[in-house]
Amino acid sequence: MNRYARQMILPEVGAGGQARLASARVLVVGAGGLGATLLPLLAGAGVGLAHEKGEIRIFDSDRVEKHNLHRQILFRQADLGRPKAQVSAEALVALNPDVAIRAECRAMDPVLAREAVRQCDLVIDAADNFAVSYALSDTCQLAKVPLVSASVLGRQGYVGAFCGSGPSLRALFPDLPGQAQTCATGGVMGPVVAMLGALQAQMALSLLLGHDPSPLGRLMSMDLASWRVNTMSFAAAPEPAQIPAVIAASEVAQGDLFVDLTADDGLGQGHRPKADQRVVFQCVTGLRAWRAARQLIQRGHQNVAICTAPMARVAE
Repeated sequence: MNRYARQMILPEVGAGGQARLASARVLVVGAGGLGATLLPLLAGAGVGLAHEKGEIRIFDSDRVEKHNLHRQILFRQADLGRPKAQVSAEALVALNPDVAIRAECRAMDPVLAREAVRQCDLVIDAADNFAVSYALSDTCQLAKVPLVSASVLGRQGYVGAFCGSGPSLRALFPDLPGQAQTCATGGVMGPVVAMLGALQAQMALSLLLGHDPSPLGRLMSMDLASWRVNTMSFAAAPEPAQIPAVIAASEVAQGDLFVDLTADDGLGQGHRPKADQRVVFQCVTGLRAWRAARQLIQRGHQNVAICTAPMARVAE
């Protein structure tokens, strides 16, 4: 117990809390900037120890690239070209040999989410990809499993705790922005990523330990361009109605009306589905698919879903 002595001194942790961390099964989606910070903090705290049948399960389909290294501090120059999930697993075991790590060098999708969420106590969304985030939120809400999600761009970002006994991600963010940038197009500062990843880890530990007040239904936002940090409660936020489902490519059925918007700026408005036919929209980023689905719902057709190409790849 010498390894965990400094946190076990805290009355809100103690021996009982340390045992809960050891037996916890945590699913982490994304081993990029957010994951590279939060994963060592979880392993260092004693989350998911093998002898207690706990586990940290990591999903990420990416490989380490040179432009990752300025902020994804779990990786080194020698790791270039290697799978992020595998490198992360090796680093965590080197940090804490007692931790049980399952590295999944593949992307998360709604089908995998339903299988993986059933096997865990807590989900951490470190993918920074709206389709992945909504798929995880939908699954966690049904399973009553807490979800800690974060997003970061430039010098701004947020982290919040959703689902479990609290509202879902959709309750706080029922719609998407008109356009969305990524770290590749909009840039990002490494310290901001690390701060939000560390906050994700702290929220996760607080949930596993049952701290009061719970972080469920709470959001922290940071704007380090203006040095502002805000907190808010969304515990009373209602779940939105008529929101497009997010599905995997493997779930597109033969009878669906599949509309590929990759090269179509018309949002698929020329298509006329049957009354009971499911319409599935797809595009590269998911934004046009989302807008097309929302427009179709507003016109009275409720059986709508989106299947986004980025579901095959976890974002940074």
